[in-house]
Amino acid sequence: MSDHIVSWKVYVAVFLALGVLTVLTVVAASYDFGRLNLILALGIAITKATLVVLYFMHARYAGGLTGIVIAAAAAFFFILVFLTLSDYTTRSWSLTGY
Repeated sequence: MSDHIVSWKVYVAVFLALGVLTVLTVVAASYDFGRLNLILALGIAITKATLVVLYFMHARYAGGLTGIVIAAAAAFFFILVFLTLSDYTTRSWSLTGY
């Protein structure tokens, strides 16, 4: 069993991309995009998390079982978010504005 060796240039590129995305997060937080604030913030956060998982956790070079575990974790996360949002939107206080 051999490990995949990643070039230091890849790590530097990913590090710089994470730095740029962090600066973009700070800049985006200083502007009001209305309803797009949440979508923009989550988009940047998901992109950063994806880069960390793929390169720093070596998921890009791992076998199929790692992909299945990551997909199962993502599916479970989306199920939890869906259930939380469905509970939140059906509460009477959220419909009346109190």
